[in-house]
Amino acid sequence: MSTQPSSPEAESPDGVRLQKVLSAAGVASRRVAEDLIAAGRVSVNGSIVSELGTRIDPETDKVSVDGQAVVLDVSKRYIMLNKPTGVVSTLADDQGRPDLSQYTDQFEERLFYVGRLDADTSGLLVLTNDGEIANVLAHPKFGVQKTYIAKVRGKVEPRTLTQLTQGVTLGDGDIKADKARVLSSSAKDNSSLVEITLHSGRNRIVRRMLKHVGHPVLELVRRQFGPLHLGTLALGQMRDLSKLERGQLLTLAREATE
Repeated sequence: MSTQPSSPEAESPDGVRLQKVLSAAGVASRRVAEDLIAAGRVSVNGSIVSELGTRIDPETDKVSVDGQAVVLDVSKRYIMLNKPTGVVSTLADDQGRPDLSQYTDQFEERLFYVGRLDADTSGLLVLTNDGEIANVLAHPKFGVQKTYIAKVRGKVEPRTLTQLTQGVTLGDGDIKADKARVLSSSAKDNSSLVEITLHSGRNRIVRRMLKHVGHPVLELVRRQFGPLHLGTLALGQMRDLSKLERGQLLTLAREATE
């Protein structure tokens, strides 16, 4: 990063003006970006910058506004998908089943999926070409939380929730939920809706945990993945992540790797 001030019109081989970078990243217009810088709300590589002539290297410098990371690489694409059941989490299924290529093929960029869901589970998947963020979201060592809503057989009692959060022992080791609560119960069909949050990425872990405590899963949907919420996105639909969501993901990635 070059921190030498210069006039807004000046050109220099030392980098790109910070307000121009912020504008190109969609943070604000150049004029508003200048106000953000002057107000001390912008940092570069962890240091507050208030000089309007500051130049940076968008490829290497890390920029934040109000503590929120800013995605500077406009070639990166981030898509949220509400995956339907029956679709397998692969880009080419050797058994001919519906796969994620029907969604990724709609984009010019070569996207891959983050956050595998089994074919019987619906909900939030991320499609991206950002390998760094994908690694943080997917790798178990970073412990990114995921929240699911499960419709299970039977009435779930408070002691069962305690069992889930204190831990159970499965065939591949101990596991516990970070949080678990009952959303509703239905005597009509003898079922309950349970919200469960955990950071494990083990295969079919939610189904196995709930079956272990006596409540087999009838339906399962992932509603949250890290800072991302499925919201009102319809089943089978996609949308670009918002500027705020992109910043939240990049902030998460920086904190995890640092």
